[in-house]
Amino acid sequence: MDQEDGAILLRLARESITTAFSNDEPNINEALHMDEEQGVFVTIHKNGDLRGCIGYPEPVMPLYKAVIEAARSAAFQDSRFSQMIKTELREIDIEISVLTIPELIKIEKPEDYLKQITIGEDGLIIRHPAGSGLLLPQVATENNFSVAQFLNCLCQKAYLPFSAWQDPQTQIFKFQAEIFSEK
Repeated sequence: MDQEDGAILLRLARESITTAFSNDEPNINEALHMDEEQGVFVTIHKNGDLRGCIGYPEPVMPLYKAVIEAARSAAFQDSRFSQMIKTELREIDIEISVLTIPELIKIEKPEDYLKQITIGEDGLIIRHPAGSGLLLPQVATENNFSVAQFLNCLCQKAYLPFSAWQDPQTQIFKFQAEIFSEK
């Protein structure tokens, strides 16, 4: 994707949130060409702090539709935060992460993960019988994580013990993201 398409997606995300307050729909005309199914996350920051983050790790709908749904969900349905109110619109920044298809990391022993994950490039998904979770690539960079710390936090996000990434029942997938931000 190029910067122009990223800017279109950012405008669409903001308009999706803004129009939700009046029960209207955003204008999708300039985004219709982004109709390939792709995974995407919309992250909202308010004064630099996380305010909401929701998305689709897998390609389940056209990108422009996924951005609309994820933006509205991040603003109004992220269970970690109260619903956004209209006056917050001028205090938020939106970031969009367009994801590649997640790939299972194949290992012989858990330590192999440490060699196959690149901080700053890879986002991670953990799937375990007791829970699942996802961390975007920028989380590791923003927090200056090592690969082991990133894996521990991934487990924590899934409400699993820190060491769950070493459990043979665990599957870990990696993906990359193109990130577009209003900042």
